[in-house]
Amino acid sequence: MPQPESVNRNYRFELARKLIHLSSVIIAIIYCTITKELALVLLVPLFFGFLVVDLMKNFIPPLSRWYHDTFDPMLRKHELEKEPLQFNGATYISFSALLLVLIFPKIIAITCFSLVAVSDTMAALAGKKFGHHRIGEKSLEGSLAFLVSALLIVAIVPRLDLTAGIITAITATAVEAFTLRINRYKIDDNLTIPLVSAFICYLYYILVIPHELPLLEACP
Repeated sequence: MPQPESVNRNYRFELARKLIHLSSVIIAIIYCTITKELALVLLVPLFFGFLVVDLMKNFIPPLSRWYHDTFDPMLRKHELEKEPLQFNGATYISFSALLLVLIFPKIIAITCFSLVAVSDTMAALAGKKFGHHRIGEKSLEGSLAFLVSALLIVAIVPRLDLTAGIITAITATAVEAFTLRINRYKIDDNLTIPLVSAFICYLYYILVIPHELPLLEACP
């Protein structure tokens, strides 16, 4: 059984990790004020910067030592594995931001990126602190925190249809609750949460309210 000191230390590391994760919501806020083209100009080098460091840490010993000495306490278990090759959360979340901007209307991209930045943070912290009822590798308490915060987000995003928003929030909660693996490779939820929820939201608009799609192209 984990000792209280160990539990508190792990929670502090998770808190530090998730505060960094939460700060990525600035990407959604900035995207609301700039064009798609400028967002891509900023996101492409950001993603490739994270990707290059992520790859090089596996092949350059001094960089590897610095990286692991600095970040290991905040990395998830699967991010520490070397086979198969794993990428960290920063690489995944910058990639998801890039794909959201590239593929989806602006309001959907902003909504779904906010869900992974904010609601995933709430789920992790609530699950770590209060999670007693397990759902696979996650907890019921964490999933409830995700859902409540996700519903608040979709309620305040401008121009987003409320029904579409509720469906998107529920979808994102379900995706966060379950771990997706392909053989031994764990698909990071920084990628699955925003992309799956954005796809479902976009599909709802196309099938149910296509006439409202133009409203999604710009922030008010």
